[in-house]
Amino acid sequence: MATPLPVTSGSEGAETHNPEVAPKPLPVLLTLLLSSFDAGMKPILLQGHERSITQIKYNREGDLLFTVAKDPIVNVWYSVNGERLGTYMGHTGAVWCVDADWDTKHVLTGSADNSCRLWDCETGKQLALLKTNSAVRTCGFDFGGNIIMFSTDKQMGYQCFVSFFDLRDPSQIDNNEPYMKIPCNDSKITSAVWGPLGECIIAGHEGGELNQYSAKSGEVLVNVKEHSRQINDIQLSRDMTMFVTASKDNTAKLFDSTTLEHQKTFRTERPVNSAALSPNYDHVVLGGGQEAMDVTTTSTRIGKFEARFFHLAFEEEFGRVKGHFGPINSVAFHPDGKSYSSGGEDGYVRIHYFDPQYFEFEFEA
Repeated sequence: MATPLPVTSGSEGAETHNPEVAPKPLPVLLTLLLSSFDAGMKPILLQGHERSITQIKYNREGDLLFTVAKDPIVNVWYSVNGERLGTYMGHTGAVWCVDADWDTKHVLTGSADNSCRLWDCETGKQLALLKTNSAVRTCGFDFGGNIIMFSTDKQMGYQCFVSFFDLRDPSQIDNNEPYMKIPCNDSKITSAVWGPLGECIIAGHEGGELNQYSAKSGEVLVNVKEHSRQINDIQLSRDMTMFVTASKDNTAKLFDSTTLEHQKTFRTERPVNSAALSPNYDHVVLGGGQEAMDVTTTSTRIGKFEARFFHLAFEEEFGRVKGHFGPINSVAFHPDGKSYSSGGEDGYVRIHYFDPQYFEFEFEA
């Protein structure tokens, strides 16, 4: 078990609208709300990685926060105070994805060391090692926690595949033989999540396409192309009726999770790396910023490294929270909606607890 890290906090807050994005003046109440963030929102800073954060994820109850990065370390933290509970050791390359099952018994990780690994959440013991021919980019448990899926990269002459394993059948794990393998001939999968009730998976591709694959037959049920560039992240709403995508085309978009019908668009001036939906309010938070290769020549303000809050229905930006030095690579709302976390290119994870003004605020169209 890792030694608990000291809880530290920053004093960064939020700032108001960029007039380039929305020419409408801010309501007085909103201006007061945002200025109060400066004084009230002091984040908990989690320092447990040596490289850039790739994904952060809460478990269902929200008491645990899992973080992975471009180093081989998988960390788990208490979300309430930022105490590090432990580290899952075993990967030898960058870890791209992480997921926890419904009752937080098991943790699943996918890595650039060409493996997907299953862990016991409490003890940190490695339960399964599934080797692949290329890096594992996305992974996830289904609704019941019995079936896992992961996708591999199209690299080194190997094709992109989505593999499905049933954890109730030990022979599949022992022989490394999935019960179903879906080839992706065109552009590789860059983000994927399980759909409602585990009947399908929703996958975003390098070319901007969205596909819905059947978890039983593997066929493509729905295909849409609303983004012009790579889809970096997909996150479902709490009731699984909607999901939000984040793309390199500088937008995040809201879709119906059954029909993949496009509902809303949230526009920015920089690539969006991650987006998450609030479980309590009609709010969406976006994280992104300038490409990582360009950040050393840019000030943090010009690089647009803030987390940005939009109203889900009106598509209007109503707040920003700054703090990361470099682009934000992953954002996640706490399941109770009272806080959110962000992981950045700077290797830090920040847990932000909203102050009372956030909950009292009513958006005026």
